[in-house]
Amino acid sequence: MAFRRRAKSHPLFSQEFLIHNHADIGFCLVLSVLIALMFEVTAKTAFLFILPQYNVSVPTADGELVQYHYGLKDLVTILFYIFIAIILHAVVQEYALDKINRRLHLSKVKHSKFNESGQLVAFHLTSLIWCLYVVVTEGYISNPRSLWENYPHIYLPYQVKFFYLCQLAYWLHALPELYFQKVRKEEIPRQLRCIALYLLHIAGAYLLNLTRLGLILLLLQYLAEFFFHMARLVCFTDENNEKLFNVWAVVFVVTRLFTLTLYILVIGFGLPRVESQALDPERGNLFSFLFNNILFRMSVLLLVCLFQASVMWRFIHFQLRRWREYWNEQSSRKRAAAAAGTKQQTKLLKRDSGYHENGVVKAENGTSPRTKKLKSP
Repeated sequence: MAFRRRAKSHPLFSQEFLIHNHADIGFCLVLSVLIALMFEVTAKTAFLFILPQYNVSVPTADGELVQYHYGLKDLVTILFYIFIAIILHAVVQEYALDKINRRLHLSKVKHSKFNESGQLVAFHLTSLIWCLYVVVTEGYISNPRSLWENYPHIYLPYQVKFFYLCQLAYWLHALPELYFQKVRKEEIPRQLRCIALYLLHIAGAYLLNLTRLGLILLLLQYLAEFFFHMARLVCFTDENNEKLFNVWAVVFVVTRLFTLTLYILVIGFGLPRVESQALDPERGNLFSFLFNNILFRMSVLLLVCLFQASVMWRFIHFQLRRWREYWNEQSSRKRAAAAAGTKQQTKLLKRDSGYHENGVVKAENGTSPRTKKLKSP
């Protein structure tokens, strides 16, 4: 097999065979699509899997610009990149994380958490660099007004659409990976909540034409998550090293403040300034029409603030528990050191001066100390 060396073979089409060979099966499917590009009969179908669809030529002052919008064919492209994500997941696991795990000799619980954080560090770092490149080249940071100007943003640049398709593919691939990686039952609800929240926010920004705001929010979120999972990896190698957790705490608070500020700026002040338009769902201005309604706008902002408040509450609870555990550990160490010092001091006193028994000073072996003989003159 391409990704794993196994001493034991499993029955074909069995559950164990699928779990141990899922990356190789995905590689074969991807290779089949790539081979289909070589033939004229199948090339048109193969391009549906590889390239984003629904391209439109938009006239500009400099000529024509090719842009994209979304549709049902995007599901085919997302399916192809789900298999790509499964292959990359197996490569990172086999050639990086497994080798590190063999050296660390972690427990079963820590082994599972180490693999989870290792995969997410690789993904968040890649997405962080890619997302930063997109928002800089598209000018969303240098021109904040572009986040709400000309809304709805129906047509997307190629790199924006491709980024969103890959993000959806990654988080969808995380669902079968729960089965392939044999994640413990206690961990499945937490990971399912995380995956569902990411899919909800990314798909929501993509379908509601809020892709520009979504890119900035993903950039902030991935920055905080990268430091968190990096701190976990460092903590697994050295339990006493918690400096990165302190860095993550600062980054987390800053990114939450920026996230809430962006929501208020774009939804509360930016989108209501968009010119009022007649309701036309085919053009995609359904939500620009709704954002002119103050009741709908305030409801969205209230939901956003409640969600951010719940996130901050969990963060504060985590920090208080972490600090409590740290101070309890420090106090127990001090008590142990003080007890050891007292015991050592008692031993030294016994050796130097012996102890008293019935008014007579006895040596440590139970005999009376010898009296010094006086020399005769």
